[in-house]
Amino acid sequence: MEQYDWPAEYAELTAADQRGQLPPEDLDRLAVAAFVLGHDDEVAGYRERAHAEHLARGDVLRAVRSAFWLGFHLQQHGELARAAGWRARIGRLVPDDNSELSGLLLMADAALLMNSGDPAAGLALFDRCIPLAVDPNTIALGTLGRGNCLGMLGRHAEALTALDEAMVTVTGSGVGPEVAGMAYCSVIDVCLRMYDVRRAQEWTQALTGWCDEQSGLVPYRGVCLVHRAQILQLRGAWSEAAGAAEDACRRLSPGAVGTAWYRLAEVERHRGRYAAAECAYQAAGSDGAEVQPGLSRLRAAQGNHGAAIAGLERALAEDPLSQNRPVLLAARVEVAIECGDRETARTAASELGEFARADSPYLQALAAYSEGAARIACGDPRGAIPALRRAWSLWQQLEMPYEGARTRLLVGRACRALGDVDAEQMEIDSARAVFERLGAVADLAALDQSDRTGGLSPRELEVLRLLATGATNRAVADQLFLSERTVARHVSNIFGKLGVASRAAATAYAYEHGLVAG
Repeated sequence: MEQYDWPAEYAELTAADQRGQLPPEDLDRLAVAAFVLGHDDEVAGYRERAHAEHLARGDVLRAVRSAFWLGFHLQQHGELARAAGWRARIGRLVPDDNSELSGLLLMADAALLMNSGDPAAGLALFDRCIPLAVDPNTIALGTLGRGNCLGMLGRHAEALTALDEAMVTVTGSGVGPEVAGMAYCSVIDVCLRMYDVRRAQEWTQALTGWCDEQSGLVPYRGVCLVHRAQILQLRGAWSEAAGAAEDACRRLSPGAVGTAWYRLAEVERHRGRYAAAECAYQAAGSDGAEVQPGLSRLRAAQGNHGAAIAGLERALAEDPLSQNRPVLLAARVEVAIECGDRETARTAASELGEFARADSPYLQALAAYSEGAARIACGDPRGAIPALRRAWSLWQQLEMPYEGARTRLLVGRACRALGDVDAEQMEIDSARAVFERLGAVADLAALDQSDRTGGLSPRELEVLRLLATGATNRAVADQLFLSERTVARHVSNIFGKLGVASRAAATAYAYEHGLVAG
């Protein structure tokens, strides 16, 4: 793309416009400069004036192009009815024998169908209009729209191929900043929705480089800010992720800002700032965004496992085809394990494994981690280690340090169950170093607590303290409002984690480590 000094371009054109009527070509240029500098509320006005001036001069072809890009801008800002109105207006102007402009009309129709929730019809029109496109902007736009429609239809491999093809055009030459900026953000959005984290990271890095080359350009606007925050969070840059999410919360409008609040809540939860996370989840929910699985993970961290389970079960049942299902299942595995519900953990981990597509290292890692966690909970530490090693290797490839550190903790737990305390300590030390670097204060506190409690969950600690008083399983069940079977499962978990074989030995451990009053 040709490089401009955008602030100088904008200043020169606005000054000239104040002195007298700009020619339509310069109004189109001013619309682009206004967009680049973040003056989005000015873009439509300049495009409308350019369209009118082109018509006044009898230049129908340029008038149609100005109106097409006006409609493109309106669609990007969710003004679909207004965009449809402009499409109808230019439809009367296009000569029957002009294939290029006919292609623009088809592309406008395809985009409206896609943005209105009809990707199948949109795809059919994109396939018709792409061969008619003659300049890099419309070629990129059509191919990108085709990829988005394929993604909406669940045709993942084809979608990614189309998006990669579109980005070849974008990263070449001749594509304007309106199309390029939208293309980068759109492809990152699709990649994240498909759990192709590696591709999303690659295009985010490319987008950053492109933005750096554009003097004065306002980067990362709209939902793209949310995606950037997510990528930064995954890479362990939590402070920068929080900043990007807060910026998105300020910029996005109601109906769209909920995703920004959710992303901010996730960052704050990872940082152990539970009060701030709680407020952000509430703001996300108020805007209509789904707050699971993040809110349930927060409730579990707060010790409210009942609310955590209820939230996850509601979300899983509400939309069995939700693209969010893999992360919901991963959270369900962990909460089930914390509650001693081995069967639910095993079932959720098994279903998650069905999502582990070969083209998504992220889903493979998530499934392997959950499988390993479930195996440990079900008394199979030896079988857990290969799955956890595979998960850790994939997290490393994806440059996701926090998830890698959590995986090493599970490897350490499996090693302890196998009697290899040296390996356990090495895994714990490695995880602790990552948590310290990231500022994961809640994980560090839990690690310190785990060192003292032998890795027992809060519920298991409650059971152990009652066992130490000589209470029977029946008495423990009555006091904690649990079934006797659940208490027996907790007792079995306690014995396994502490490496003891009797209630007397568990009681002795509790007193020796200050887990009960002396």
